Amino acid sequence: MELSQFTSALRRWWWIIVASVLVAAATSYFVTRSLPKTYYSQTTLLVGSVTNPNPDQNDFMLGQTLAQVYASLALREPVLRGTLEALNLDWDWQALREQVSTRTDLRSPLIEISVVDTDPQRAKVLADEIARQLILQGPGGTDAARAMDREFAMQQLASLKARIEQGEAELRQLDEAIAKATSRREIEDARQRQIAINTQIATWQGNYAQIQANLLKDVPNSLTVIEPAVVPTVPIGPRLTQNVLLAAIAGLLLAIAAIVVLELIDDTIKTSDDARRTLGLPLLGSITYIGGSGYTDRLVTASPQYSRVAEAYRVLRTNLQFSKVGHSFHTLMVTSSKPKEGKSTTAANLAAVIAQSGKRVILVDADLRRPVQHQIFEVDNQEGLTTAFLDEHVSVEKLLKPVMADSLSVLPSGPIPYNPSELLDSERMIHILEELKRKADLVILDSPPVLSVADATILTARVDGVLLVVDSGYTRRGTAKQARDVLQRVGATIVGVVLNRAPIERQSDYDYEYSPETGEKKRKKHSKKQAAPEPATAGATGGMLKPIKLTKPALKADKPASNGTGAATERAS
Repeated sequence: MELSQFTSALRRWWWIIVASVLVAAATSYFVTRSLPKTYYSQTTLLVGSVTNPNPDQNDFMLGQTLAQVYASLALREPVLRGTLEALNLDWDWQALREQVSTRTDLRSPLIEISVVDTDPQRAKVLADEIARQLILQGPGGTDAARAMDREFAMQQLASLKARIEQGEAELRQLDEAIAKATSRREIEDARQRQIAINTQIATWQGNYAQIQANLLKDVPNSLTVIEPAVVPTVPIGPRLTQNVLLAAIAGLLLAIAAIVVLELIDDTIKTSDDARRTLGLPLLGSITYIGGSGYTDRLVTASPQYSRVAEAYRVLRTNLQFSKVGHSFHTLMVTSSKPKEGKSTTAANLAAVIAQSGKRVILVDADLRRPVQHQIFEVDNQEGLTTAFLDEHVSVEKLLKPVMADSLSVLPSGPIPYNPSELLDSERMIHILEELKRKADLVILDSPPVLSVADATILTARVDGVLLVVDSGYTRRGTAKQARDVLQRVGATIVGVVLNRAPIERQSDYDYEYSPETGEKKRKKHSKKQAAPEPATAGATGGMLKPIKLTKPALKADKPASNGTGAATERAS
């Protein structure tokens, strides 16, 4: 799918995007509002201790590794089950695991234990209890056990300190005794005693230093709570704005995906670009939808009032005139690939706008299977084209039904025959067309669809040009290509394509309404919505036998449009 096709599809299916986004956002809003609020609490533990005065690289690496191990243990069954038992909660430990998460930093020996709960107090208690159970069941021992060891070590230090102080006091007393001694033996005994005491003091000091070093030394696998959990006051969820925004984005993406799927599944011609790209033929007109309840309402060019619908057919007339540059034709066949694509309505309105330009036009209803031109123009169909086949002495001129004085005449189909193809392929058909060409500047034939019966391909050899009508959103690309190929194989000169029921694309907020009576231009604001065209009146003066009167507006000031976007035609045979 090309970018132009994609953007065109988005414009055409914009309501799916809007509906999907609104439904998704509204659903997310109400669902989020119905959810209970959740709270977050966190406890932080330290592996080892920060009191070691001489830590090395190995201590840090060991603490970081052990932090990973303890973080995993905190989510295991023993710790979580122990937490539930300690708090007398009759929960499944796996349900609690859904509320607990742990996080570690590879650059530090810290563990963060987080709990999310609908009750802020319970979130705090659970986080603290999980940390306590991890310490109790971990290999590093409990805080109480480590406290007892520390107390014993402090007692030992105090005992050694007292002994050292007592020994130093004895040494001072011996120094005094030596100073007062009067015999050699007393001095020798005092010195021997000092040596023994110094040895004991040295031993006690060594023990004292070792115990003190052990107290300061870090226990590598110990756990310590350095930041207990607190009761949260602000809920962390549900996040209303974020959820609604994400739902709206999801709805937008789903809508775009659905549109792409619809475009890939739907292979019908929808836009002017589709028609040009698919058929490789010039697009002479783009006609939007026309309302109305009957066939006479389709003749939108009959009204003297300004109408964007009628203006589109004038654009088609102008483009058709430019397509004749380099070669001229007096007979033009209007056809389509399948029934109900708007060929008859296009033929009727095209004949009317060409006649309004001052040319003599004869419209022939050559669809001898499902004729409708007599209903569009409200003329009698008891005699017509088939009458000329039945009686060669009947003048074709007498069978014409004038609907615009000296400008437009209609040759209805007449009674429906049982062998239309044979009649259209006869020599009599050639003579009828020659006679009609002598009486008009242009003869337009409304033929049956190309792919339904052989009538259209037979008429192709009798006319100078063919105008192919495709219906937006109805004609499939493959069908239109097949019709084009059939016409080209029999040597038809396809002058161009008319896109029927075309969507309004890139329409501005304002239009200029041209008043033929005053020659003034009035700026008129209109809705961007596709408005129903003004009801067209056929202008009939009486019953079925009385021809309608078409009013010819002052078209001398008309300017040809640059493209074929405009008004409409209903899906008709």
